[in-house]
Formats: sequence, structure tokens, C-alpha cells
Amino acid sequence: MSEAPDPEVVELATKIFDLARQGPADALVAYVDAGVPANLTNDRGDSLVMLAAYHGHADAVRALLARGADADRVNDRGQTPLAGAVFKDERDVIEALLEAGADPSAGTPSALDTARMFGRTELLRLFGEQ
Repeated sequence: MSEAPDPEVVELATKIFDLARQGPADALVAYVDAGVPANLTNDRGDSLVMLAAYHGHADAVRALLARGADADRVNDRGQTPLAGAVFKDERDVIEALLEAGADPSAGTPSALDTARMFGRTELLRLFGEQ
């Protein structure tokens, strides 16, 4: 039998996930620097990087990646931050993730599949597809 989570921990986690969505990199990484795992995930498996990437916060993505966050961490639906950034057409985030070594073929659908789906030929070229 598992115990109910501490309400204060839940409140803090909610605040940190909201920071990832809102994008203030300094505030977000202050928590990581204080000990919050860079790969913290929510109840859907969305990492801090996934949330920051999906919401277009390239500086937060870069700061998290610099602190050891996994650029290719998939959520519970098999999606990667790169695929989310391609879906939202967040070019700065896409560049940040690629600079950190994100794999365009990781996940389901992958960033490659997503670029194909939306006819983003310039991204396909960026990913090494012709």
C-alpha cells in the first residue's frame, strides 16, 4: 500500500513544472541547482525539458540540458522534446536540442515523422533527410 504524496512536495513539483511551461530559465534552474533532478517528470512522463521545449523556451531548454537533462527522454506516449518542438515549429528550441545531440529519429512519432507529416522540408534537410 502506497502512502499519499506529501502535499508540500506536490505543490513544489507543480510550481517547478509550471516554471518549465512559463520559461523563466533562471528560476527553473535554481531549483535544479538546489537538487531537483534535471530529468524530473510529471504524471504523464513529461520532463522539464519536454515542457519547456513544447512551450518554446529555448533558454530554459539549454539551461536544463547543460545541467544533465536528457534531450531524448520520451514521455508516456513515446514523444520526445524534439518531436514536440517540431510539432509546435519552435526553431530556437529545435536548434538547442540538436546542439545537445537530440536524435531526430527517436520517439513515436519521431521528429522526422512529425516534420514529414507537416511538410517541413527545411527541417527534414536539417535532420539529414533529402
